Amino acid sequence: MPHFGLMNTEDSFKSPEGAFLRARLHIRAGKRRLRQGKIASGIVTLYDALLFAMDGYILSPEHRKKLDIKEGEDLKNDRTLYAVLVRLGVLDGRFDYEALNKVVEEDASEEMPGYDYIWILEGVESVMKQLGVMPFDETRLPPEDPSTF
Repeated sequence: MPHFGLMNTEDSFKSPEGAFLRARLHIRAGKRRLRQGKIASGIVTLYDALLFAMDGYILSPEHRKKLDIKEGEDLKNDRTLYAVLVRLGVLDGRFDYEALNKVVEEDASEEMPGYDYIWILEGVESVMKQLGVMPFDETRLPPEDPSTF
């Protein structure tokens, strides 16, 4: 993964700062992979960035106390979490999260030459801005190892 050796992976599951750092590292690596023609890998990396950005948002005590969670809503389920963030107005809901899930689950297991991924990239960036993950200064991230996938 793009964060290997650049951060404490455990932090990405415990703190908003760790989750947002992992999301930013994956945004950078996902975009690089897309530019390199590694479309499936780039999409999956951006998807992971999105998951950690949403988790990071709800890990924040400030945000957590404002969440109105209904009975039966499992925030560990990414689809539910996205829907809750849309319902609460944190996200505008314009990004087709279900379509991204379908691409990741059905198409991204093999390379996808020629796939038009622009809608995914633009949608992920929009969600990242709404969650406060973007924009960010890439020079403030740990340097990327060019030998990684």
